[in-house]
Amino acid sequence: MARDFRRAADAVAAQIAAGRLRPGDRLPTQRAFARRHGIAESTASRVYAELTRRGLVVGEVGRGTFVRAAQPAPDPALAEPGGAPVDLELNYPVAEGQSELLAAGLARLARPDVLAAALRPSGAAGTPQARAAVAALLAGPAWAPDPEDVLFAGNGRQAIAACLSALVRPGGRLGVEALTYPVVKAIAARLGVTPVPLECDGEGLLPDALLAAHRSAPLGALYVQPTLHNPLGTTMPDRRRAELAAALRESGLYAVEDAIWSFLRTDAPPPLAAYAPERVALVDSLSKRLAPGLTVGFAATPRELTAPVAAALRSCGWSAAGYALAAATGWLADGTAAAVAAGKRADAAARQRIAAQALAGLAARSGPGAYFCWWELPQPWRADTFVAAAARRGIAVTPAASFVVGPHRAPAAVRIGLASPPPPVLRRALESLAELARTGPDDVAAE
Repeated sequence: MARDFRRAADAVAAQIAAGRLRPGDRLPTQRAFARRHGIAESTASRVYAELTRRGLVVGEVGRGTFVRAAQPAPDPALAEPGGAPVDLELNYPVAEGQSELLAAGLARLARPDVLAAALRPSGAAGTPQARAAVAALLAGPAWAPDPEDVLFAGNGRQAIAACLSALVRPGGRLGVEALTYPVVKAIAARLGVTPVPLECDGEGLLPDALLAAHRSAPLGALYVQPTLHNPLGTTMPDRRRAELAAALRESGLYAVEDAIWSFLRTDAPPPLAAYAPERVALVDSLSKRLAPGLTVGFAATPRELTAPVAAALRSCGWSAAGYALAAATGWLADGTAAAVAAGKRADAAARQRIAAQALAGLAARSGPGAYFCWWELPQPWRADTFVAAAARRGIAVTPAASFVVGPHRAPAAVRIGLASPPPPVLRRALESLAELARTGPDDVAAE
């Protein structure tokens, strides 16, 4: 049976390579494909899943399966800068005057005794000063982590990977939101872990979906973004966080809470870790708060997980560099990090206003203060053809398929990153995309 579905997939792939199936062509339904080739519908489903895995086709909810308009990028989405002149794919927020603020903090490291200490090896536990600074950063009225349970990584992605490595065995299952941060999918693949998509609504992850998936086949853990979910911009309300915490306790599962964008929402409810501190490892970093070029990731873990996560950080070589850790500690302690974050909140709000004006009347939505928006494209656009058309205009955006978990069909939507270009360039790019969306793919093809 395995040879049958791969042989059929190879035949379709050969037609695509030869140009007999062209970019944008719609494949027959799986039922029609099965009848045409004399195979079972379940085998046809595996053929389409294999073609999707190879990056040759893309499925869209309610519309069918289409030959991709462009080959997928060789690197994971959102992992490396794109080549387009205007990058609305990655987000590199920069606040006005942040370099001057950060430079003052680096000046103190020029003292020979301070520099000597900063250049020593740094372990997963960092330094007492760093642990205290991060614990103070994360503390709020409802929750404050114990500094002894704060661990450090080179960046947020490494902190996430270490938590997942400690919680989910190879071959295990990880619950994630049905649309999730693409790098988590790549991390799961590296760890030999299967991400399991969980249903969400307008308030975020549904706790009942978590419990149902765990009953169906045990999960190893949950990865979740309660505040400013990437890509949707959703922020879970207080009630949903309490319900999800109760589901974690009922199931006995741990959650990895991604709080990396949460600094943009000072009005959000407390982190999920405040509702179930014994079940949640909270991960954050300074790459978005400060700058991606000199960053530190950190995790505040339940006491039971501190040693396993520290072991994962050490064994994989993911601990933070001493120089970056010393710089970050100073910026956190002297108020620089808070000042830069405040500047980025103001910048994100201004960019949201630009997006609202440029995309008025189109189905683009986001959370207050987010540096990205989720755009459900008007018919008959498909995400991959829109991405290709935008690229021809020199604008890089991210198709919905990058965020979809498993073999499910991707919606006709794209994520727009707002942080990287200067505001005037952002406005022109968004206006160009709005014009493109209203033009339609057939008119673009005829140009």
